[in-house]
Amino acid sequence: MTSVGTARILLENPMSVAHILGRKFESRPRSLDAPIVFVVDADISVRESLEAMIDCEGWEPRTFASAQEFLACPRAVVPSCLVLDVSLPGLNGLDLQRFVAAERTDMPVIFITGVIDVGVAVEAMKAGAIEFLTKPFRDAVLLSAIRQALERSRAALSHQEQMRTLWNRYASLSRRERQVMALVVAGLLNKQAAGELGISEITVKAHRGQVMQKMKAGSLAELVKMAAKLPVDAATGAQPIPVSYS
Repeated sequence: MTSVGTARILLENPMSVAHILGRKFESRPRSLDAPIVFVVDADISVRESLEAMIDCEGWEPRTFASAQEFLACPRAVVPSCLVLDVSLPGLNGLDLQRFVAAERTDMPVIFITGVIDVGVAVEAMKAGAIEFLTKPFRDAVLLSAIRQALERSRAALSHQEQMRTLWNRYASLSRRERQVMALVVAGLLNKQAAGELGISEITVKAHRGQVMQKMKAGSLAELVKMAAKLPVDAATGAQPIPVSYS
């Protein structure tokens, strides 16, 4: 942090700076896959203050003066969140939140603002914001919100990876294997599936074995759960797979 930046923060928020400087030598080591906390705020003193605080927690801070600068940054592949001011030059905070909600679903948003506007706060929270904080706020409150956001991001990334793996397995099935899978998880016996497809029962058994192997399903019940998570054939846009829970 530059001496000029520190001086500005001391004048504007001495309590926050005292907190940051007091923890300067307690900064936690950061791993290569450390969570990233993005900060978008037009005020350089706020960016510098939050950057120091975030770094002290062992997270990686990345700060931007505008929404456009943030959008030019490559997408993170680690747990992350966005600390966002409402008032920004050009694209405002609410507009950026809508973009993030649509394009970066694994990145929760925390709003910070210097202007109290109940309508804006309600709109932000309805759109899924983790927290809406009015400046000045206590560091502990923001840190708690960031931890919650990063945990939510970590869970979202884990779910995305699981779904990606599942879709890749499903994509490896042949057209006939997908047909057999659909009938099997719907509760049909091999003989019944054979009648539906106009093939022999032995052929159905062979395809069923391939399905179990490629999907890495240890049991029929596990295959049914997988099918419930994959309701549509991603490759062909086919109708949802019927699933029987009986």
